[in-house]
Amino acid sequence: MTTDGLPDLRREPHPNPTPDAERERILADPVFGTVFTDHMFQMTWTEGRGWHDAALKPYGPLTVSPAAAVLHYAQEIFEGLKAYRHEDGSIGLFRAEANAHRLNISATRMAMPHLPEEWFLASIRELLAVDGDWVPSQDEATLYLRPYMIASEAFLGVRPAKEYTYLLIASPAAAYFKGGPKPLTLWVSDEYNRAGPGGTGAAKAGGNYAASLLPQSEAIEHGCDQVIFLDAVEYKYVDELGGMNLFFVYENERVLYTPELGTILAGITRDAIITLATEAGWEVRESRYALDRWRTDAESGQLTEAFACGTAAVITPVGTVKGRDGAFTIGGGEAGKFTMQLRQTLLDLQYGRTEDDHGWITKV
Repeated sequence: MTTDGLPDLRREPHPNPTPDAERERILADPVFGTVFTDHMFQMTWTEGRGWHDAALKPYGPLTVSPAAAVLHYAQEIFEGLKAYRHEDGSIGLFRAEANAHRLNISATRMAMPHLPEEWFLASIRELLAVDGDWVPSQDEATLYLRPYMIASEAFLGVRPAKEYTYLLIASPAAAYFKGGPKPLTLWVSDEYNRAGPGGTGAAKAGGNYAASLLPQSEAIEHGCDQVIFLDAVEYKYVDELGGMNLFFVYENERVLYTPELGTILAGITRDAIITLATEAGWEVRESRYALDRWRTDAESGQLTEAFACGTAAVITPVGTVKGRDGAFTIGGGEAGKFTMQLRQTLLDLQYGRTEDDHGWITKV
């Protein structure tokens, strides 16, 4: 039996939800990833039975075996998306169907079961139906949604698990940049790489991010905001940052370059930018882009802007690139005009301030 499309759905309201005054205090200045809404969603998959026991329940600790496969063999995938408060008070999601689809791409690579995309979306609707008041209303603040799946079967042995748990939690987040985006300073990692051909780089799996922590720490030690990973074969071509995709702007030619997919994550913001830029009359080239070219074209002025993009930061300009062989700046180290215009276009779409001609917004 299914309820609202979800198998055996059970709704368990929180017995002591956060008082309105306390929630408003939190939402006045939310700290991302440290405070969570009152409820979470959980569902189980077992071999031979499929998905079952869907539950909307109070947010709280999980009970897992010390032998749970995720703890030993890292079968884990996740997504990240946001719920936006629109000016009319409604709540909108941006390209949530793309997140549902990408979760299953990650599941395939990590030998995990697919979650029906309509159930992914239904789980979000269920959570927002009870925790919608947690979506902030101030400019660029959002409710961050974290759907994820873990191998929960208790066993030791190198094989795909026979039991998985899907969960959804949510955390209110303030604007990523207070006072507006500031150009990033990036550090080129010449020792570490994020993923090689045939690896898990195209999957949104926790292990990829764990592998980025040491080089990210190195970037911070050198006074930089983020690390740049190069390709794992020649250490010559730009891949992506620790958690964002990259674009290179050639204003005089009206051309954007972005590293091709394969070993990098297919960012949903990245894909939206390609669509919006193309519609604005720009040519977008997905291809290999060498670090040496980045330096040469930035120094000559042929490259006018560069920016990074992702769910959290949306779009942020890149001002300076540092490495062991020196540093260079792009566009005088300032935020570029095209970058900021594109960022505003995307924000206006996400917050429902402009017409959605792409069918990207889902109202919940």
